[in-house]
Amino acid sequence: MEESHPHFENFDDPFSTKHSRLPDDTVFYSIYPDFSLSSTSSAAVSDHLQSLHLQILTTLSPLTADYIWQHEPFSLSLSAADELPHLHGKLRYGDNLDDEWFVVFLLFHLSLSFPSLSIRVWDSDGEFLLIEAAFHLPRWINPENSANRVFIRKNEVHIIPKKKFPSLPSLKDALKLLTEHSELTRASDSVQSAIKGRISDYPERARRNVHRVRVRVPVSVAQVLRHEPCLISLAVEGFYDRDIDTMKYAANMEKFLPKGREEELVLVSLKTSRAMYAQLLQQKFQAPKCYPMPPMPPRTDQTTYMEAELGMKIACGFEMMYQHRKREGKEGKGSTWEAFRESLERSGYFQGLLPGSKEHKRLMEKAEEYYTKSSLHYKASEMLSAPVKRIDEILSSSHSPEDFKDQEVPLSDNDSWLYGGEEELKSVLEERQREMENYEQRQKRKQKGKDKVNDDDSSNQNKNDFDLGDVAKSMKSFVQKVSSYQGAEVPEDRDLTDVEFDMDRFMKELESATRAPGGKDGGSDVDAEEGSSSDMDFDESEEEDESDMEESEEHSEDKQKNFMNAYTEVLNEELKSTTLKKSFVRATDQSPKEDKGAPNVTEEDMDEELTPVDVDLNLVKSLLESFSSQQGLPGPASNLLGLMGKQLPHDDAGEGKGKDR
Repeated sequence: MEESHPHFENFDDPFSTKHSRLPDDTVFYSIYPDFSLSSTSSAAVSDHLQSLHLQILTTLSPLTADYIWQHEPFSLSLSAADELPHLHGKLRYGDNLDDEWFVVFLLFHLSLSFPSLSIRVWDSDGEFLLIEAAFHLPRWINPENSANRVFIRKNEVHIIPKKKFPSLPSLKDALKLLTEHSELTRASDSVQSAIKGRISDYPERARRNVHRVRVRVPVSVAQVLRHEPCLISLAVEGFYDRDIDTMKYAANMEKFLPKGREEELVLVSLKTSRAMYAQLLQQKFQAPKCYPMPPMPPRTDQTTYMEAELGMKIACGFEMMYQHRKREGKEGKGSTWEAFRESLERSGYFQGLLPGSKEHKRLMEKAEEYYTKSSLHYKASEMLSAPVKRIDEILSSSHSPEDFKDQEVPLSDNDSWLYGGEEELKSVLEERQREMENYEQRQKRKQKGKDKVNDDDSSNQNKNDFDLGDVAKSMKSFVQKVSSYQGAEVPEDRDLTDVEFDMDRFMKELESATRAPGGKDGGSDVDAEEGSSSDMDFDESEEEDESDMEESEEHSEDKQKNFMNAYTEVLNEELKSTTLKKSFVRATDQSPKEDKGAPNVTEEDMDEELTPVDVDLNLVKSLLESFSSQQGLPGPASNLLGLMGKQLPHDDAGEGKGKDR
């Protein structure tokens, strides 16, 4: 008896979306009827689902009968074994995005025809309906919290609100709220318009997506397409996705060209999608040597040659698809085997062994043996072999070129759309641009309204409570705080041991730089330059500092006092030749007044007598002038006041500019 393996026993459905990455070109959908939420028996629910399944297919049949799907048709399967019995399906749309939006249209149509249905639709991007309405969504929703929140019901989009389920809701809870209180879950009108606008052209757009074309193909290909027109999608897929291995089948054409170049080509009309037609037409492909291609123009009519060339690509696609699926059908692998193998890798079955190693090969053989005995192998084999069996069945009946002669073949549809898509693309881009601009304008209006409310509140508060005296007090408090080399951002528990500062040495260096020992400034400019610090001077100053540090504290204080007196005299002499003193506002109560009995005071004497300056008034005046010159923009005055926790009111619409404050 063969040993079982825990990785095999715990294997999940390979098509489950719980652990595997979703295909990039596939749309998924689930349909939940209201009766699935009831507590009726599973047998009754299963019967209801089967009946609903038949009704849905009957309802959609008129819309999908003539449509050519890119890879596979719209389909539904029953899932009665789950906690919530429902119908589900998936559709690979490949390069034809119209297939995905046609599915969305069909689901909206179903929700209108069956009001008791709640429908989900998503793809590898997640809730792509929300992406379409991105500029109209509530701000709280994002890809992380959108699971089990977006549904289609009664031809409308519904979003489970966050206020009802702050965390991710379970599917059952979301459906229960949706069925009982749909008025709470209905999305806004702008969201409805954005999504429905995307499908407003359907089903007419679906009809336009079908392209009829005349081609010349072998009789076997014409026979298959007569009975199963939908197989054209598999033929185009086989041609477009060909590789070196499948091209070997086209070189021989064993199935569809048994007589080789003696095979007769017949003229037929077939339906493709626009995407398929473009894929066939735009790819260059050399006809196999065994294929009976007509001579090239001008020996043959241009139209006839193009019809034969297009038919050759279709015939080769049929051959490659048929042989490839026949081989994979026998093996029973395909995508199902790949999903099974990936699941084993995720679960650690191969134990990190290198592919190709002896132990890795042993484990792989064991996995393949288990897979061939499982139901997955049977299902995959049936799925892959279905087209092969159908083709064998069709070609087993008698057929000849005479069956396709003397029949009217309509002309090919106009393919100007293939070369004139710039306008449509430009229109779509312009529409997206308008959406973005409208969104930005709405956001600006909202922000402007918030700013206006904040400005009004702040302005009223400033106008009522603002005191210029507080600015002077705050500035004094700010200046008196101890700052470090890192700036004036001073915590209360500032540790000042980070930087050592020698005041005596600093004053010595400053005295040496000004050349004013002993309180006099007798040096010329040249002397000052010569007295500036150099490497040699610095070394000498260090020696002097060492000797100075040995002096008594009293002598040091006297020397500093003499220096400050000398520094003040020099500074006053410098300021006498400037207009700086005229820029200050002086205290009027202390200004010199003329007395009738007093002797005349000359202007020079007045200059010598320094009238006290109102420091607080000058400080506030300078700050206001600097703040006004910023004209509402960031600047030093507003930044400094902001550090002190103060905010000055702005002038209203420029009023007050040039006026006295």
